[in-house]
Amino acid sequence: MTTLKIATYNIHKGLSYFNRRVVLHELRERLRELNADIVFLQEVQGEHTHHGERYLNYPEGAQHEFIAAEVWPHSVYGKNSVYEAGHHGNAILSRFPILQSLNTDVSAHRFESRGLLHCEIDLPDQQNEKGLQGVHCLCAHFGLFAKGRREQTGALIEYVRNEIPPDAPLIIAGDFNDWRNQLSKTLASELNIHDVFHLHRGKPARSFPSRLPMLRLDRIYVRGFNVLHSSVHTGGAWQRLSDHAALSAQLSSL
Repeated sequence: MTTLKIATYNIHKGLSYFNRRVVLHELRERLRELNADIVFLQEVQGEHTHHGERYLNYPEGAQHEFIAAEVWPHSVYGKNSVYEAGHHGNAILSRFPILQSLNTDVSAHRFESRGLLHCEIDLPDQQNEKGLQGVHCLCAHFGLFAKGRREQTGALIEYVRNEIPPDAPLIIAGDFNDWRNQLSKTLASELNIHDVFHLHRGKPARSFPSRLPMLRLDRIYVRGFNVLHSSVHTGGAWQRLSDHAALSAQLSSL
């Protein structure tokens, strides 16, 4: 049996509320304290040519590489939103080798650039009766508008059906902006994947805003795993970072 700890976090491009200061160094320390094996990140700044001039302690290079350094030796980044000063998107960090990765554009309109970042991760001792190894991971950040989210949900379902074997262990995590909680029922019916907080606590986690979480925007969905534990990370040092709360879960393979 494989035990796995995962986390998901919308990091708000490494900047505090209202973009007043860089919080990437503190954010990195909090994520390291979670001791997660796989981390799903949204709103990751891949490049911004002006931040180094504006903020005194802004780190060089891509944010996912800065966060991953010395802890998660394997990482992938999906560039979604591109503009004159740079770009941002999703990222996945892993303690274990990433066998393959692909970023797919699921933008519903030109005002919001969105993507699905997919990678297959080679876990130790993760092997089923057919000899298949690896867990498939998808990091997503859906749009703010209901029509666009419906299109992105359809794109996600089609992608999983076409690209991921139906018996392969699967984790889908990210910021789905699904405050009406319509996504979970659809994904359970269409893909047989389930929200870890619903499995462990009976309902999805409240994750936004991080100072006083009211809305259930961020999710971790799984197939092929039992849920041993789930946590929402708020209060203390966490509330001074992103506008979203981080989520984590401890899983065991079926």
